[in-house]
Amino acid sequence: MAESLPSLRGLLQADPLPMMLVAAQGLPLFRNAALSRLADDASGLDAWLPPNHLSLVNSALQQRRAIEDVHTCCGERHLLWSYIPLVETEQVWVRGRDATQWLQHQEQATVARRLYHLIIENTTDLISRHRPDGRFIDASPASWTLLGVWPEQLRGQLLDSLFHPQEREQLIARFRNALEQDGYLTYTYRIRHRDGHYLWFETASRAIRETYTGEVVEVVSVSRDITERLQSEEQNRRLQDELAHAARLATLGELASGIAHEINQPLAAVLNYAGASQRYLAQLESDTPEAIKIGQGLERIQQHAEHAAAVIRRLRDFLRKGQRRLQQVNAGQLAAQAVGLCAWEAGQYQVRIIEQIADELPDLNVDPILLQQVLLNLLRNAIDANRESHGERGSEVLLRISLHGQQVCIEVIDQGPGVSAEARERLFVPFYTSKEDGLGLGLSMSQGIVEGFGGSLEALPADTGGLCLQCLLPAG
Repeated sequence: MAESLPSLRGLLQADPLPMMLVAAQGLPLFRNAALSRLADDASGLDAWLPPNHLSLVNSALQQRRAIEDVHTCCGERHLLWSYIPLVETEQVWVRGRDATQWLQHQEQATVARRLYHLIIENTTDLISRHRPDGRFIDASPASWTLLGVWPEQLRGQLLDSLFHPQEREQLIARFRNALEQDGYLTYTYRIRHRDGHYLWFETASRAIRETYTGEVVEVVSVSRDITERLQSEEQNRRLQDELAHAARLATLGELASGIAHEINQPLAAVLNYAGASQRYLAQLESDTPEAIKIGQGLERIQQHAEHAAAVIRRLRDFLRKGQRRLQQVNAGQLAAQAVGLCAWEAGQYQVRIIEQIADELPDLNVDPILLQQVLLNLLRNAIDANRESHGERGSEVLLRISLHGQQVCIEVIDQGPGVSAEARERLFVPFYTSKEDGLGLGLSMSQGIVEGFGGSLEALPADTGGLCLQCLLPAG
């Protein structure tokens, strides 16, 4: 070794790691510059070497193996020593390396792992890992709280097996496309609980890619239960609808009061003149065809004027929360009366009203005059729509009444030009109208009346190409 040492001296001196050659008794035979910088003398060197330095030297020689990573600490610095035996010469290479930063990183990593496990085990959100095909690799303990299954039960299971059947295919396609293209996705969906019911989840997923190929190797997801939040939002929406309905009723009540004030007097005059004309005609005692037609016309004038006065009076009381005259009525009978009231208008424009009324319909608890007025409004709108498309050529309006669960469904379907989706959303807004001479109040007031009965009125596209006005009322 003495002969070879000079040839290695230059290499060993350039080694940035502290190194020395020691005899079997532990005494240094050679030390490089890096070791010299740690300590200028033997006493200084002892502070850096392991306390059992001599024992380590002997153990390395006796066991004929290297002893590695023996830890020493001097101040804030940490070193790891290796003892490499030279069996032939009974000497040992002692080499150290500064492990201060490495140990700090290890400590930080340990703290990070502890923090990670602490978060995973205590978070209320479900943290999960998946293969690219959606199969669970692992999940946090929150899976039991949220889904009623333990992480061990989820491992190997496909995530899409928990999706709602109606949403499964769409979610799978969206999930795969987003992760492949963007690498992340936030989505809301329904997921099955162990008990069989579905919860609303909001999940944020991110793809983990292979460094060199960019291939997705894993997906990490964070999910939370938003069922209560959605229910609260739905409740708030219903409350807002109720408030809007109340405001609409108040506005319509004021409007009805104003209308009643303005037209009650003219209506009274019409009734008086019609009555006087009927009495004068009776005094003539004429039975000519002309006199008979005049009498029929006067009777119809009086009938419609009385109906208009009753509608205004009842509408004003209804919208102002006055005494409501609710009673059990048959929807089919009301429909027949409404058809009779608008028969003259329908016949004038060659519109045939077809009635499809189901048998044994339950009664409705409504104000019959107001509901009859609603039906009249719907029928007259349908007649006007048919006239717009067909002129005075023959056309049909379908009045269909059926039972939908616990509700009576009344539908008026025309053969008109139809209404765009945007316009359908505005049909029930007060003063909105597509007619040149319309006020835009008929459908708005009709909706207010129907909602006051606990029902709903909406506009839907019809198979005929026209419009379907659908009224749903709770069975009495």
